[in-house]
Parts: sequence; structure tokens; C-alpha cells
Amino acid sequence: MTTQPVPHVEGRLTQDAPLAPLVWFKSGGSADILFEPKDVADLQSFLRQLDPATPVMALGLGSNLIIRDGGVRGVVVRLGKAFAKVACIDPVTLACGGGASGILVSSTARDKGIAGLEFLRSIPGTVGGFVRMNGGAYGGEVKDILRDCDVVLRDGTLVTLSVEELHYSYRHSELPDGSIVVAARFQGRPGEPEAIQAEMDRISASREASQPLRSKTGGSTFKNPDGHKAWQLVDAAGCRGLQIGGAQVSEKHTNFLINADDATSADIEALGEEVRARVMAHSGVDLIWEIQRVGETK
Repeated sequence: MTTQPVPHVEGRLTQDAPLAPLVWFKSGGSADILFEPKDVADLQSFLRQLDPATPVMALGLGSNLIIRDGGVRGVVVRLGKAFAKVACIDPVTLACGGGASGILVSSTARDKGIAGLEFLRSIPGTVGGFVRMNGGAYGGEVKDILRDCDVVLRDGTLVTLSVEELHYSYRHSELPDGSIVVAARFQGRPGEPEAIQAEMDRISASREASQPLRSKTGGSTFKNPDGHKAWQLVDAAGCRGLQIGGAQVSEKHTNFLINADDATSADIEALGEEVRARVMAHSGVDLIWEIQRVGETK
């Protein structure tokens, strides 16, 4: 548990805050401190005053995340409504808060006649998360549309980074540890709202048909290795429906793990490691986690 004095804030601070309700898997322990800043200045002030040794991590919608059962030491920062605004700043560019959802961003783009952002409809997270992870689906990636982003560094400094400065690769950026993406500018191209909506409908229907969206899941579990699809490797290794404790490999999409019956985070992570071992034994491919795993084991 963090013992240092907690800085004064304008936003909301909760000590020993349960995180399971905030993540899609609905499992895991508590954060020493959960901080929901009032605005960017509040976040900067907090980080400047915070002991530099205290770890800081951002939490968005909790979709691509396992919070381990022992909880998270230090501070978890969650960007609320003040960071969820989306505005059009020129005919093809949106300015988006770090807490805005992919659905809100893509819907605003449609309303403004901006094409090229439709794939964000299928990313179950916030701008901050998918900028950090170079989120992508259905042929698009954040690196294709990001112009630049505003980031509060661990020491409270606010910087603007261009897409080139993030050094994007597959589901990865070089954003510094402890930094928080508070805003981003996405650039598309002129389009017709009806055609944009049709593409969003196609993506939505495809996800509904192929993914266990109504289950407690974390989204895509493993990165697609070069030349392979992760789900095919998992399926070929005989893992469809495999269970450990309350965790199960989805029958509907084998690159999804689900909390089928009061699973602990340890169940979910152990299942993922068992899948990795079976895929390695069957095909010789080393699957890499796409889901972030944070915190301490119990």
C-alpha cells in the first residue's frame, strides 16, 4: 500500500479502490489509489507533487487488461467525462479527448463526413489506450490516422508528440512508462455519412457474428504472429473450450478468453499460458500476449 502523502487534487481520489468492476473481465484486486482528474491541469499538478518512485498507470475502459488478484501498487489514473469530448477542427480532422471511446470517435467522424475512422467502431477502448497500443482492426490501425497526441509525462510535463515520435509497430508504441495520453488528433478523408455508416454496420455485424461480445472477456488475447492468425493456431492446438477454474477459451472465437464462472485473474492468466504452451508444442509458434497483464499475484 502506498504510504506517501497524497497530493491535493480537484478531481476524485479513492484509496484501496476495487478495480474488478472497471475492467471487462470483472476480476482482479484493488489499486492503492485511483485518481480521476478534473482536467489536464489537475493531472499535471498531481503528478508533479507525487513521489517520483510511485508507479502510475492509466486505465481506460479496461477492455484489453488483466488486473492481477493482488491488485496494483501506486496510482491508477482514469480519465472521465472531462476527457471524453470529440470535436471537428477541420473538414477531415477530429480532436479527441483521451477518455473518448472508439464508438464516439467513429460516430462523430460519420456525422462530420470524415471517412477512414470506421475501424475505431470495433475497438472496445478509449483514445488513450488505442493510441498507446496502436489499436487496429478490419484493415486499419491508429498509426494510419493519428496526426499527433498530447501526453502528460510522469513528471507532470505536457508534451505534444507526432505520430512519427511514437515509433509505432504492431500493437506497440514507445510512449514512456507512467505517461498518460490526454488528447489526440485523428485525420481521415472526405466521405459520405451514409457510406461511412454502412461500413460501420458491416464491421459491427462481423464482430457480433464472430466474437463473444456478451461475455466477460478481454478482447483479442494474443497478437497475430507473422503469417498466422492467432485463433487458428489456438484452435489447431485443440484449445477451443479449454477451461482452467472459471476461465474458458471462447467456443465462438478461440483468441478470446472469457470469465465463464467467477474466474480469478490467476485462472485467466493461467489459461492463457496453457494455451501458449499447447500452441508452441503443436505448431512451434510462440504466441505473444496482446492483453496487458498488470499488478501483483495474490
